[in-house]
Amino acid sequence: MIDKLEFFIALANEKHFGRAAEECGISQPTLSAAIRQLEDQLGVMLVQRGSRFQGLTPEGQRVLEWARRIVGDTRTMREEMRAARRGLSGHIRLAAIPTALAMLSRITTPFQERHPGVTFSIVSRNSLQVLSMLENLEIDAGITYLENEPLGRVTSVPLYAERYHLITAAGSPLSDRDNVTWKEVGDLRLCLLTADMQNRRIINRHLTEAGATVHPTLESNSMIVLFSHVRTGRWASIMPRNVAKSFGFPVEIRMIPIVEPEAHHLVGLVAPYREPFTPLVSALLHEARVLVRDEEL
Repeated sequence: MIDKLEFFIALANEKHFGRAAEECGISQPTLSAAIRQLEDQLGVMLVQRGSRFQGLTPEGQRVLEWARRIVGDTRTMREEMRAARRGLSGHIRLAAIPTALAMLSRITTPFQERHPGVTFSIVSRNSLQVLSMLENLEIDAGITYLENEPLGRVTSVPLYAERYHLITAAGSPLSDRDNVTWKEVGDLRLCLLTADMQNRRIINRHLTEAGATVHPTLESNSMIVLFSHVRTGRWASIMPRNVAKSFGFPVEIRMIPIVEPEAHHLVGLVAPYREPFTPLVSALLHEARVLVRDEEL
């Protein structure tokens, strides 16, 4: 039953029998047979079928909620037993918004020093994708904004507040200022994150509230791309201070606080709410709390 529920979750995530089978490491006929057996065992139709996957039935949507809960609990039980036998070990899957990627090493490095049997994989995603991946059991935890948009049923640890700065080359407009306003920044040649990023939606809101028109001449989902264009002296950008500091900007790059208003937005670690947590997630949440207690992010 657990394997069949795992297959069912994969099918719901991939929305394609072939891709789901590949994700599970089995053949497509094996996956299809397992789903039909699950339907027979439960006595309901779970999947709307045609020549291809057409979605879940209402019963399938309800079973999906149970499947996530059951599979999540099963993984927790297995991980607890593994930790009891061998100590904390395993693999942690993380997703983070682009502006938080630079600070992740401040959690993963001390964590791995304390628990050398644990490995990590980290991907960059927007805030909505982070929450979706948590719900679908595709990641163990994420780092995202804790305000502005609904988080759903998660446990969160606040890490730091983003404070926004104009990032521009020395000698460019406004580069000699001690601070600038959102209205003034809106008149510059800007490169910003893409519109699907919550950071961009936050920036858009502050610029609009200041009466500025948001028309960036370059967009990217990569902070590295934005920084490389700022260095040319042809573009300026708006970045959280902690991100800008992580690049180790040379002296010819200025970081200027943006005021009126001096905006800040909370970022934190999120994990699926469950009791008990898996040993890995519990240790990760503890590491995040230690970081907040011991350091000023």
